[in-house]
Amino acid sequence: MPIVVRIDVELAKRKMSVGEFAERVGLTPANVAVLKNGRAKAVRFSTLEAMCRVLDCQPGDLLEWVEEETP
Repeated sequence: MPIVVRIDVELAKRKMSVGEFAERVGLTPANVAVLKNGRAKAVRFSTLEAMCRVLDCQPGDLLEWVEEETP
């Protein structure tokens, strides 16, 4: 997938658990796992805003576009 989610990096920087993050953002830990593992097909702007507010970061800190490798 060309969009890589970097939530785990930002959580590690802040030594924040997935459970605490999920609670503060208003998501279930399972939904955070879906985001972290790159299985989400979309992210609502309101969710992205909440994640940025909790982590005190910019959307670009959480999402990164990488070019797909061609075989």
